[in-house]
Parts: sequence; C-alpha cells; structure tokens
Amino acid sequence: MTKDMLTFGRTAGRAAVLKVIEREGDEWRSGAILDAFGGRGVVRVYEYVDGAVLMERLIPGTPLSELAVNGRDEEATTILADVIASMSPLETPAPTVQEWGKSFATAGPQIAGDLVERAHEIYTKLCGSQSKTRLLHGDLHHDNVLYDAKRDWLAIDPKGVIGELEYELGAALRNPFDRPDIFAQPRAIERRLKQFAAKLPIDAARALRWGFAQAVLSAIWGIEDGAATHSTALAEAMLPMID
Repeated sequence: MTKDMLTFGRTAGRAAVLKVIEREGDEWRSGAILDAFGGRGVVRVYEYVDGAVLMERLIPGTPLSELAVNGRDEEATTILADVIASMSPLETPAPTVQEWGKSFATAGPQIAGDLVERAHEIYTKLCGSQSKTRLLHGDLHHDNVLYDAKRDWLAIDPKGVIGELEYELGAALRNPFDRPDIFAQPRAIERRLKQFAAKLPIDAARALRWGFAQAVLSAIWGIEDGAATHSTALAEAMLPMID
C-alpha cells in the first residue's frame, strides 16, 4: 500500500497542498490525471510530476462521507452525481478497466470462489461490451470528495482508468467503506442507482453489474493490502438483484 505526505502552505498567494507519494502505486500519476480534468469537478493543479502534485487547498475540506454517515446519504448521492456530471476530461494515458480486471486471478481463499468466479465473468462481459469509454477518476468515493467554500464539492486523489461512465459509480456504491449498514442494503442500492440515473447518462443495470464485480475486485485488493474491507457485503447484497 502506498503512503503519502501532505504539506500545507501557499504558492503565488494561494493556499496550496503539496502531496508526495512515497513509492509508485495507484496514485503515482494523480497530478497528470487531475490536470486532464482541468479543474472541472476536481481540485485544481498548480504543478506536478510523477509522484508529487502541488494543488489548491480546499477549505474547509469537509469529506462527503460526513453527510452520508449522519443520515444524509440521499443528499450525498446527489452531490456525487453532480460532481461526476461536471467532470469533463481530456485524453491522457491511463490503464484500462480490462487491465485492472487482471487482479481477479490473484484472489485468495478469503473470498468464496463462486463469488469471485461470478464477478470475474460479469466483469469480463462488461469490459467487452463497453461504449463511449473515457478517462475516469477511478476511485470516486465519499472521502475523495471534499467541500470548498468557494468552489463547492470537488474530487481529489484520482487513480485514473479508461472505461465507460457506469464503471465510475462502483466506488461510490461501496462507500462509506466502513458502513455496510448504509451501502449494502437492497433498498439503498436501488435508491442510489435511481438517483445516479436521474442525473447521468448511464444504464442503471450495467452500473449495478459493474458495482457487483468491482465490489469483489475491491475485496481482493483490500486483502492484498492487508486492509479491512466490507465490500463483499455489497457484492452479496447485489447478487440476487442481478440474478
């Protein structure tokens, strides 16, 4: 798991944050990914190199997860949809969702084999039937959307991946990560997808299937990183909705 260092200061009279990644990993090129969005729905970048990015500081920087865990998940979902709708990227090199899917092969015994097999099957079919692929944030969950008093809610810390828009919803559907009581309930899943579909040009059925497959993939990554994960709870709640 990569670690990062944050330093707060000012540059050219503007409040700024310098983020330095300890070693190469998922966010190594986050500066280039943010720059491709040009400040549209994301934090503005001042300078960057691989492994480090100087960007605007969001004040007060309240994470969207605070709304979701305090009984305002419907409002938080609307905000997420609005942020996604405002993110209009330029082209830039990034891995594809197909490349990310190779991690299914590394699944260990901690996750039921039939769940991994079903998720891998669905993920592969979705990869092969995508349309209108583009640069995505790739990790757009509630703690990666912060409030700024001047610019409203903005995304930070992208990983960057090329895929269809429905893929972008996967991280949001399995978060806030430590509150499966919020996200792993069929009624909440349906309500969230309905909200996203009302504001974004997506196929809700595809988003559901991506969400299921990504939840299992996220669990695989979490186990590899030695981190706690509750995303299998989402996968188990979604599976009957798919079948």
